[in-house]
Amino acid sequence: MFYGLIQPNISLMGLTKAELRLKAREARSRLSPEEIAVYSARIERNLLDLLDGFTTVMVYVSKPPEVETRGLIAALNTRGVRVVVPIIERETLSLRLSALPDPGVLVRSTFNVPEPIGHEIPVRPEDVQAIVVPMLAFDSYGNRLGYGAGYYDRFLQRYPHLEKIGIAFSCQQMESIPADENDIMMDYIITEEAIIQPGERGSQ
Repeated sequence: MFYGLIQPNISLMGLTKAELRLKAREARSRLSPEEIAVYSARIERNLLDLLDGFTTVMVYVSKPPEVETRGLIAALNTRGVRVVVPIIERETLSLRLSALPDPGVLVRSTFNVPEPIGHEIPVRPEDVQAIVVPMLAFDSYGNRLGYGAGYYDRFLQRYPHLEKIGIAFSCQQMESIPADENDIMMDYIITEEAIIQPGERGSQ
């Protein structure tokens, strides 16, 4: 297992965020369902090691072709961790949180994201210790590119105490992602190939 920097798979300096999102989607779309399943399992194993000792963890519920998180959620529940999932509030452009002891209650909801609508168990964001964040693209400095709506960035700005762990496939890594004051950097990034700890870049 490698900790630190890895070489980018996409070198696209100077492109806008919208252009980078398109390139990242294209790269991810070339993965087969079998590759997604295998790579997701590797990412899950790395995540479970990194999350050892945490008691309340927020995890996004995946939809194809994202890194699959159903296995992670089941493993954390089995471990006795309180799993918390986000629910998208389009009216307020924010996330509210619910515990998820039973993934069987999930239904397709906003943006086709599975959510426990009708079976919510409210959780205070202050009680969450770590968060597993979806990424459309990333760089080795900890910059993350999401889908563009800013839900996670706003949430993470409001609750900076969280250990922030971004997950994606290695094909989604880029040389550099433009970032501004509203973009939140990840503490760790996990792919099927590596655990990247951006804070180590100063030693390079």
